[in-house]
Amino acid sequence: MAEKLHAPVGDGRPGNYDFAGKVIFITGAAHGQGRAAALAFAQAGAHVAAFDLAADLDYPAYALGNSADLAALANEVAGFGGSIKTYAGDVRIEDSIAAAVDDAAQTFGRIDILFNNAGIGAYAHSWEMNEHEWDMMLDINLKGAWLTAKHVIPYLIEQKSGVIINNSSIAGLRGFRRMSHYCASKWGLVGLTKSWALELAPYNVRVISLHPTGVNTPFNDGLAEIEGKTAIEIAEQSAGNLLDTPWIETDDVVEALFYLASDKARFVTGSQFVLDAGLLST
Repeated sequence: MAEKLHAPVGDGRPGNYDFAGKVIFITGAAHGQGRAAALAFAQAGAHVAAFDLAADLDYPAYALGNSADLAALANEVAGFGGSIKTYAGDVRIEDSIAAAVDDAAQTFGRIDILFNNAGIGAYAHSWEMNEHEWDMMLDINLKGAWLTAKHVIPYLIEQKSGVIINNSSIAGLRGFRRMSHYCASKWGLVGLTKSWALELAPYNVRVISLHPTGVNTPFNDGLAEIEGKTAIEIAEQSAGNLLDTPWIETDDVVEALFYLASDKARFVTGSQFVLDAGLLST
């Protein structure tokens, strides 16, 4: 049994930000970074459209967010008077993501922020993985981000404002052993970010990629389970941070998201926001 993660620090409520009336569409929202973002933005006054597969996959073979997690998220937001609508669907299927995006825009009247967060991870040498494993990684992490943005972008263009944040990784800025397919998908998000920033600047739409080191989420538990290691061992194996921590917290990711999605970052676009605990300096 993998060692469970320690409790996160803070209360998940960054200060000095007000997103009242804004609408954020989040993929991979049932747990981990997506769930933390959904809660925090709802607490800051935003309307949240929370999209998740809400089911397990044959690859990778660990538990993902499920329908109960998605329902619990909705109940928690409703409990503090926040605004949320949840969607169970697959970012790899265009009709699925298109229907959710259109419904969210109709329900809330607009979409202001897209957090492209849905993703998976796994280990294998390039010569050991099969074609299905490669396709799953690229389809979910990269194609899913493109399909989601494809249907969000027309709303941003029409209103001539908006922010897209693509959740990449430190693996989108350097290579890792036994993670070539994961790295390829996360580097691909950088290419999308830079291209979309060029395409969308005339419409006052900003695009940024976020690059965290290992984050204290169930993602590490899943990798630990299939590797037969502890979550901390997985974090240290995948990272090797310069600062004395095996991982960062979802609160740290939310703080970055709040800044990037706000007018405080009004001149930030096409760039890579690194949240690496110094890893890339080593």
